[in-house]
Amino acid sequence: MTATLAFVIILVLLALVFDYINGFHDAANSIATVVSTRVLSPGMAVIWAAFFNFVAFAIFGTRVAKSIGDGVRMDLISPDLRLYVLLAALLGAIVWNLITWYLGLPTSSSHALLGGYAGAGIAAYGGISGLLKTDVWLRTLKFIVLSPLIGMLLGFTLMVLVYWVFRSFSASRVDKIFRRGQLFSAAAFSLGHGGNDAQKTMGIITAVLTAGGVWGMTYKPDGTLPAIGSIVLNLDTTTVFRNSAARWGWNN
Repeated sequence: MTATLAFVIILVLLALVFDYINGFHDAANSIATVVSTRVLSPGMAVIWAAFFNFVAFAIFGTRVAKSIGDGVRMDLISPDLRLYVLLAALLGAIVWNLITWYLGLPTSSSHALLGGYAGAGIAAYGGISGLLKTDVWLRTLKFIVLSPLIGMLLGFTLMVLVYWVFRSFSASRVDKIFRRGQLFSAAAFSLGHGGNDAQKTMGIITAVLTAGGVWGMTYKPDGTLPAIGSIVLNLDTTTVFRNSAARWGWNN
């Protein structure tokens, strides 16, 4: 085994570690409600979420993976530094995720990884001119601000709609309908998670394989191989199976 291949393997494993840590932030969100309301057992909830996370790439494609790969022009960076850029990006994102997880801050792992990738790339390139793809970064920065505002608007609208549609229903009937509806909402959330969060590591793994000469000379983040490990490990099962995982104060 060559030193380069060993480095590539270490980086792929580190990328999967990042994915697992990302589960501290995001993965349990999709099944917290179905577990806390006992619609599904923790084990069945994990299987339910894992399935929809896994099939998401076939439904939504690989746009997020492509954005991660296109954010930094690796061809401008010296070949002997490219793997070190990816190493620094992963370590930076992992450290930040652990800090924010410990502090309970709901930050974006995607933005942390893309920012770490860009910062490491700028340091290796010795500048910023031409290194960052403008369209990718404008979209990224724009939706850092817009995402919570859009979520708030949609949440408000849907809540008003729910109040209006079910205003004449009895509490028991509403409970029966919504317990079944939670299965669909958990599936939809898991699909969204698999189509977004899992792909960012898919893009990084493909970049690692490309930079290490394992994948080929052209970056094409549309393969399914990197998706398998990243999607599965994105489900942090320990978050679900801990006794305190889905116990919210107002629900006990």
